Amino acid sequence: MSDAPIVRTPGPSLTYRLVSGLLVFPLFRFLFRGSTQGLEHVPMEGPLVVASNHGSHLDPPLLGHALGRPVAFMAKAELFAIPLLGAVIRACGAYPVRRGASDREAIRTATAKLEEGWATGVFLDGTRQANGRVNNPLPGAALLAARSGAPLLPVAIVNSHRALGSGRIWPRLVPLQLRVGAPIPPPASRRRPDLDVTTALLKERINDLLELEQPRS
Repeated sequence: MSDAPIVRTPGPSLTYRLVSGLLVFPLFRFLFRGSTQGLEHVPMEGPLVVASNHGSHLDPPLLGHALGRPVAFMAKAELFAIPLLGAVIRACGAYPVRRGASDREAIRTATAKLEEGWATGVFLDGTRQANGRVNNPLPGAALLAARSGAPLLPVAIVNSHRALGSGRIWPRLVPLQLRVGAPIPPPASRRRPDLDVTTALLKERINDLLELEQPRS
């Protein structure tokens, strides 16, 4: 009996490296005095579902570039029309989800990314939250993990809602921080009760990370 083929994690493209080194990294590190905690928890190989809170349009490029490996993620199709931001998130491996598109279509696309060995990011609430927390999480991240067998990685993005939340045109230069928690196993099945248990655990883990001491201004 032959061994199952090994799915290799795609390496970062030249565009990704350029965007990361020349744009995202300087903005994150110097303009927003950004930092990361818990990178030792990030599996560097194999499919991975990265689950995060969502406070602003800054989150996609930060999530895509600050974990040490490229992260593909669902993003509203409208974001790809925004100058500069659209190019940045596409370079991160983002793929557009049309407003009104079926959940099945989005899940199929994300599952295909996982089968290619990508880390795939999901904003748990599905839209930006004014308080920057996970409030009403959807089961999409848990379902992706259940379908693919990939572990889930809880990530808290601290202060992005204060830096460029809904209604803000110009950013506030508050310190940003990404906090990475320990991976969570995929749900036991695709049944809704199992998905709900894992989703609730993700919410708890991410909000707990957000409640740690705030980065200094």
